[in-house]
Amino acid sequence: MATLRKYNLAGEDVGQIEICDSIALAEVNGQMIKDYITAIRANARQWSACTRTRSEVSHSNKKPHRQKGLGRARQGSLAAPQYKGGGVVHGPRPKFNQHVAINRQEKQAAIRALLGEKVRGNRVAVVEDIELEAPKTQTMARLLNALGLQGRRTLVLAAGSYIEIEGENGVREVSMPVAIHSHLVKSLRNLQRTEFRLVANASGYDLLKAGDIILTESALAELNRREEKRGRNR
Repeated sequence: MATLRKYNLAGEDVGQIEICDSIALAEVNGQMIKDYITAIRANARQWSACTRTRSEVSHSNKKPHRQKGLGRARQGSLAAPQYKGGGVVHGPRPKFNQHVAINRQEKQAAIRALLGEKVRGNRVAVVEDIELEAPKTQTMARLLNALGLQGRRTLVLAAGSYIEIEGENGVREVSMPVAIHSHLVKSLRNLQRTEFRLVANASGYDLLKAGDIILTESALAELNRREEKRGRNR
């Protein structure tokens, strides 16, 4: 199996830790990643922007001036778009549902490939599970500085707890934040270009934006466990 460097909260190298080869060596067609990211960006849009046409604005229907005798172009209404407060021509209107479906297996393959690319580029560091007794931005800033990530766009991934929810398609597991993460989130939110995600909820767009990734030890264990489960089900 491939290995990653492991660090403690002070940023000191404490050894190596294994990561599944199915993640470290994962590669997919670039078009698949492009389609996945495009779908994420498209689905983030609300499609609710709306402007009023000349028939919808609240305005007088009085003619701006008489039709003839002034040597001016004829005008029919103050609601016309060339007047202040008039309607908008060809402005955005609410659209029908523009949701782009994402194939689950393609999504998972794209995420593995993006994470594998970070692993091969030495852009992933594993940190012992972070348990802060209180929010400490300075502690996290020192960790980033020790890892050489100060000022770099960094994504911190931690493991969540799972609850089972019964739906139309059966029972599925949903990742929920753990209480110990509240202090970690508060410690990271004042650090620029640093984001926090649960490893099960991180999207390919999060991985693509991040220059570097910090995995907690339990998050890496969750990734390895998920890949082993996928391998058994193939």
